[in-house]
Amino acid sequence: MDDKELKVLVFSVNGEYYASDIMEVERILGYEETTKLPDSPEFVDGVINYEGKILPVISLVKRFNISENTITADSKIIVSKQRESKFGIIVDVVSEVKDINTNDMEEAPEVVGGISKRYIKGLIKTDGKIIIFLKLSSILTEEEKTLI
Repeated sequence: MDDKELKVLVFSVNGEYYASDIMEVERILGYEETTKLPDSPEFVDGVINYEGKILPVISLVKRFNISENTITADSKIIVSKQRESKFGIIVDVVSEVKDINTNDMEEAPEVVGGISKRYIKGLIKTDGKIIIFLKLSSILTEEEKTLI
């Protein structure tokens, strides 16, 4: 990767740090209870009213098959903007917007395979910790996007 700066939003889920390109983020909302939809995929937490439209909200803990977390006062919903659709992602804490040098980023290791390779852009080494760099637009497959 060449030497350039990238602006990312850093957030955590279950104590793990994640980041996404700030260009994929439309807004950060305070957490609000979602309306559950019958027969929706396991990882869809429900829907909320966002700017007069229905916004599907995804649970990363269910999507990534990691242990269940609890909603706290710090929990947020990150609104991800895609070409023609939007969806929300529940996170525990939004930490900061940070400039990352691409030299501090590595490709996801070979042990990351299958589905997760699709949405993990790489790993960022910063401040003595590793941040998993996500490609929000790839968390859902095209089929799942049409489903929700």
